[in-house]
Amino acid sequence: MTATVLRCADIPGEELRALLVTYGLTVEHVTEGADIPGSFWGDEEAGLIANRLLIRADTPVHSALHEAAHYVCMDAERRAGLHTDAGGDYDEENGVCYLQILWAGDLPSMGRERMFRDMDAWGYSFRLGSARAWFESDADDAQAWLRGHGIIDAGDRLTGKLRKR
Repeated sequence: MTATVLRCADIPGEELRALLVTYGLTVEHVTEGADIPGSFWGDEEAGLIANRLLIRADTPVHSALHEAAHYVCMDAERRAGLHTDAGGDYDEENGVCYLQILWAGDLPSMGRERMFRDMDAWGYSFRLGSARAWFESDADDAQAWLRGHGIIDAGDRLTGKLRKR
């Protein structure tokens, strides 16, 4: 992918670690040029194995947050056997996209505005044509799904909890 997006090397590593440790995720760096274990898409895309988020310096931050959000949004049974393919259905995928945008707002080196641009540049597809339009006008179902699983509260605030069921 040639899109210019924020990469993990562009942000302090502690920002990502501090955000994800609450959820029991560890962030592991892979040597430049090496394959990323647990990467479903390959190339520079983040990988997931158990509670390990695997990234390289060239991994897009949106990819790291997306895969981490899959970990949080999957049920405990799938999480227990997690290796590479996060799976999930349409509603969960929407919840994952919404959560990654919320998290971006908590990363000082990224922010939501940059996440919107990076998701659009990378080719995320939304009915209203952009990540921002979806997040602001068409994501009620994603919010409801995240609330229903205790991942966010009624005020759209993160609870720091994993999906249980």
